[in-house]
Amino acid sequence: MDWFSDPGAWLSRLVLTRGVAVVYLLAFVAALRQGPALLGSAGLTPVPRFLRHSSFRRAPSLFHWRWSDRLFAGVCWTGTALSLATLAGLADRLPVAGWMVLWLGLWALYLSIVNVGQIWYGFGWETLLLEAGFLMVFLGPAHVAPPTLVLWLVAWLLFRLEFGAGLIKLRGDRCWRDLTCLDFHHETQPMPGPLSWWFHRLPRRLHRVETVANHVTQLVVVFGLLAPQPVAGVAALVVVVTQGYLVVSGNFAWLNWLTLVLALGVVDGGWYAAVLPVDPPAQLDSPAWFTAVSIGLAVLVAVLSVAPVRNLLSRQQRMNTSFDPLRLVNSYGAFGSVTRVRRELVVEATDRPDPDAVWREYEFRGKPGDVRRRPPQWAPYHLRLDWLMWFVALSPAYGRTWLSAFLGRLLDADPATLRLLRSAPFGDRPPAAVRVLLYRYRFTTRAERRASGAFWHRTLERELVPPVTREELGSVR
Repeated sequence: MDWFSDPGAWLSRLVLTRGVAVVYLLAFVAALRQGPALLGSAGLTPVPRFLRHSSFRRAPSLFHWRWSDRLFAGVCWTGTALSLATLAGLADRLPVAGWMVLWLGLWALYLSIVNVGQIWYGFGWETLLLEAGFLMVFLGPAHVAPPTLVLWLVAWLLFRLEFGAGLIKLRGDRCWRDLTCLDFHHETQPMPGPLSWWFHRLPRRLHRVETVANHVTQLVVVFGLLAPQPVAGVAALVVVVTQGYLVVSGNFAWLNWLTLVLALGVVDGGWYAAVLPVDPPAQLDSPAWFTAVSIGLAVLVAVLSVAPVRNLLSRQQRMNTSFDPLRLVNSYGAFGSVTRVRRELVVEATDRPDPDAVWREYEFRGKPGDVRRRPPQWAPYHLRLDWLMWFVALSPAYGRTWLSAFLGRLLDADPATLRLLRSAPFGDRPPAAVRVLLYRYRFTTRAERRASGAFWHRTLERELVPPVTREELGSVR
């Protein structure tokens, strides 16, 4: 390794770029499947309406040039194809310029979606994918020696991601400081996974151990990422272990998966060579112009890092914030506060809106509903509607721009909207009325689980949205 190229990191680059390509693939597939109902011309928050009040300078996107549902689908299909080509190794066979154009295309296409995605794309892992994807542009194909400076920028991204998450916890909810947050978190997290019930039922002393391990990793170990090898590799492996723990204990879309991929990219390439039966390239070139580009990138990231670093050091630290419209260098963080009580929205429909009406539930794909249904595993795929329903249960203000429209689509039995759900009580037939109830959910005890087979116990708290028909909803809107 020297200041400008690290031939020994070729396997680290292979693992890293393939991992980021997988996440890009998931992101474009999710956009293709969910975009029409959420963002389409007849979606819950239509992009054309958003574009009327936005500018290219504030939200760069090719959709400022032209919008159509067909063009949106074309962007998603193109991103999917480019991701698959990268996974198949086709990008590595290209010249350096071709590699850069391909990865830059992936980044530009996804940026175009995120910047018009509104509330549905307001999650930290969207900007994380964009920042990581932009760095992939400058790593180069298999026949080029990995640029040392770009590898350092990957470590710098991982450091900011983990350290920001650690600081926001330390500065935020008191339960992170008294080590009690995980008494609640496994139960109240946005979308529990198949093992979350068991994690919640761990002895409290183990919850303390979980919390301490989180603090040590995010506030102490992460500094090792900025050290030379092998210290950086050891620190990265610790991050891999902690992220793997988060993967099996909950559903956080691709946040933990992409963090894990970034950490694998920091692991010493020589360690991979010892366990992976992959022959190294016959020759690794280092074009002078490509080295110059990597130096320019490092300077750009250094300049753009000023605002995120100031944010890290601020007592008013903000989570998941972009400081430039291209989302090149961002601030991250999660769960600065932890909810103690889980509340869930249950949407119901009836075919006869009268006092004797029988109400039946819509079932969502990922979020809790049926108390006997085991929480499913969806991550790293992202169920945007399910996540937003969790936020609305915290505060109805999160649904101000779209909840009424969502109920209207259910009353119309809109096919695109119904595809976002696991099941509808009347199939593709429009109901006569819908309503939204607010329940308090908690995981069952071990005794309750044995007796009933249920994972959840729920108690009705109130009616959030009273019964409404299509005619009434239209008059209100």
